[in-house]
Amino acid sequence: MSGSPSPAAEGRLRAAAQARWFGGIHEIDRERWDALALPLETPFLEWDWLRLLESSGSVGPAAGWIPCHLTLWEDGRLLAAAPLYIKLHSEGEFVFDRLWAEAARRLGRRYYPKLVGMSPFTPMIGYRFLTAPGEGSAALGLRLAAEIERFCRRAGLSGSAFHFVDPAWGEEMGAAGYRGWIHQSFLWENEGYGDLEAFLARFTSARRRLIRRERRALREQGILTRMIPGERLPPELYGRMWDFYAATNDRFGPWGCRYLTRSFFLGLAERFARRLVFSVACAAGREEDPLGMALLVRKGERLYGRYWGCREEIRYLHFETCYYRPIEWAIAEGVRFFDPGMGGEHKMLRGFRSVPNRSLHRFVDPVLQELLERHLPAVNELELEAIGELNAQVPFRRG
Repeated sequence: MSGSPSPAAEGRLRAAAQARWFGGIHEIDRERWDALALPLETPFLEWDWLRLLESSGSVGPAAGWIPCHLTLWEDGRLLAAAPLYIKLHSEGEFVFDRLWAEAARRLGRRYYPKLVGMSPFTPMIGYRFLTAPGEGSAALGLRLAAEIERFCRRAGLSGSAFHFVDPAWGEEMGAAGYRGWIHQSFLWENEGYGDLEAFLARFTSARRRLIRRERRALREQGILTRMIPGERLPPELYGRMWDFYAATNDRFGPWGCRYLTRSFFLGLAERFARRLVFSVACAAGREEDPLGMALLVRKGERLYGRYWGCREEIRYLHFETCYYRPIEWAIAEGVRFFDPGMGGEHKMLRGFRSVPNRSLHRFVDPVLQELLERHLPAVNELELEAIGELNAQVPFRRG
């Protein structure tokens, strides 16, 4: 009798798959990994991106991110994979879990080390387990979750968490005992705009005039901004992008987010240029010497703003380079969603709405798990209220 196996039979098949852990993604075949990663909307779980983080020294034991990737195999075929890292701290996650760490300390419980699933330093929605098409992602997910729990207990880890998760996958993982913690992100959506002016028509007249004035002020100074695909960007400007990134983060001192090495940026030219687009601001006639740059990543209908920096402080340059010019380009290119990155309530004034994202958490320690389940609903309710308040401030015309 033909047909799909029953859920029980499928579960037995998944239980028979062999689990293997790897201390670096270079130990896993690139083509096999990407057969699972390329169909996803997110570009940040692809082999080249994760490999570059490790090979550049941005990720590794010295950084407090120890690669520990889990895979499932059946008859030599990669069925599923989970990019995972043992964390000795919470830096670079952009999920600010210090309240749980402090609660654990007060209760005399150990919070670190822990196991984290995400693309390091990348607060972009889309993390999930990678599963082969047609292989039953729910059953594979439960098998991976069971392996993760066993590993946490065996290695003495406090538990596991997955950050910036794919929403549908996050719902699936509730069956494995994970609880969702809501956070706030920004998102721009292309609602069928013909051009930037059509988008600006959404704003109140006062805000529309202000945006036009900001853009005009730069043009009057002879400053122009171009969008350049990564494959056409001169190689030396990849190094310049790191200089800008480092300078931007250094300005914030201990609150900066300087996690990536120069080698990572230089490696992007060879490994990931096909996914990149740069917003490059220059004085007229000085195209070889940018005043500022923003690095963005595009996959399919989605654009992600990642890093930015400038040579000198010029009023409105940040807004033009990181928001207005990329939105203009996104409309022309048929991009549907633009995630500009974390933080900065000034994004609301430029038409980015607040949306919820979720991290998933499960503790091995029953005391910490009970604490999480008891208080998380109230924490989530407060966060949703804050998201609603932020959206009330977006200066779009009523109706």
